[in-house]
Amino acid sequence: MNICMFTNTYLPHVGGVARSVDSFAEDLRGMGHRVLIVAPHFQKNAVHDDPWTVRLTAIQHFNGSDFAVRIPLPFVVEREIEAFAPDIIHSHHPFLLGDTALRVARQKGLPLVFTHHTLYEKYIHYIPLESDRLESFVLSLTTLYANFCDRVIAPSRSLARLIRQRGVRTPISVIPTGVNVDMFARGSGHGFRKKHGIPTDALVVGHIGRLAAEKNLDYLVEAVRLFIGDHPHAVFLVVGDGPRGEAVNGAFDRAGLRDKLFMPGCQTGDALADAYRAMDLFVFASLSETQGLVLAEAMAAGLPVIALDASGARDIVKEGVNGRLLPRTAPSGAFAAAIETAIADDRMMQRWRAEAVKTAHRHARQVSAQKLSDLYAKILKRDNPQKGREELSALDSLTSRIKLEWALLSGKIKSVVEAVPAASSDEII
Repeated sequence: MNICMFTNTYLPHVGGVARSVDSFAEDLRGMGHRVLIVAPHFQKNAVHDDPWTVRLTAIQHFNGSDFAVRIPLPFVVEREIEAFAPDIIHSHHPFLLGDTALRVARQKGLPLVFTHHTLYEKYIHYIPLESDRLESFVLSLTTLYANFCDRVIAPSRSLARLIRQRGVRTPISVIPTGVNVDMFARGSGHGFRKKHGIPTDALVVGHIGRLAAEKNLDYLVEAVRLFIGDHPHAVFLVVGDGPRGEAVNGAFDRAGLRDKLFMPGCQTGDALADAYRAMDLFVFASLSETQGLVLAEAMAAGLPVIALDASGARDIVKEGVNGRLLPRTAPSGAFAAAIETAIADDRMMQRWRAEAVKTAHRHARQVSAQKLSDLYAKILKRDNPQKGREELSALDSLTSRIKLEWALLSGKIKSVVEAVPAASSDEII
């Protein structure tokens, strides 16, 4: 089948949504499908383009009036979509190019699938002069958009339940972004430790992700700092970049533990797999995830995980089976104690490692891609009445209100779309 995907963020950006779109497109093509991706143009992205990527120059950064306005398709792009002859439209955002995807689907009488990757309200803090009304509008827009679609995909059961509670009436399928289990299993932890000066005999507590406020990093750093303060042979490996990087450094500096902290920056491909394999235990404290893709990647590398009980994490981490899932209100001292209890029991850690690998295989890329392919086929087989074009006026009205609210805020910001991440069965919620 011919699948046309619309996304506000794509390569060369390496965020969760971009990775999800890229991996699904690659795997679907490997199954014999044709996939066309419509995405923004970013500077220096030419080397990442291929005949199946169509770029629009309309979006590079959010500011003033760009938040939720309609993006008209240039004639050249419209012609390419027409020549591609899509069977189904798949949107990865509810605004900007998501709005365009909705209109293309309605104009061509095609079914529209929407993946709800992100809890967008968790990223309002990127906007100066935060607005409660803006947050409310964004939530309303996302729910309204989902109800215009023929199927919604949630990357976890937790998110599926949440958006159903928020008023999404469209059928929801749970399909997580898959992980490349083989790649993460074959990483060279020894080589990574040697390259970055990590002692070969050190106990490495690790974390990978964007270093940002919504990841609950202050809590995590405090918990790991407490643990390492009592275990001189332990170190903390933090892989990733972001605005809270200096705060992580500062916390260890003030504790006199700077030599116990290793921050090699963002890693991709084989280097990322090596980073996971250099760890002995993975820790995670984010309360804002929709899937927690890094948790599945960590488990593919054979790592037990200690995390807080929150959306995304609870779909992957099973208490006492492949790690620990602590109450989200647990103090940092309790998190530190959980790390200590885990590393003190070699037999338990071995069991957790084995179960972690089993969990990762249930989240393998080929498994998720097959579920998505089956879902597309199911949608195309059944008689699919299109929702009325007149309903688009409701979306236009809401986006106009958001645009007005946005105009009340001063200053400019970087794209929230670029800042947010992506997010186990094809279960219908």
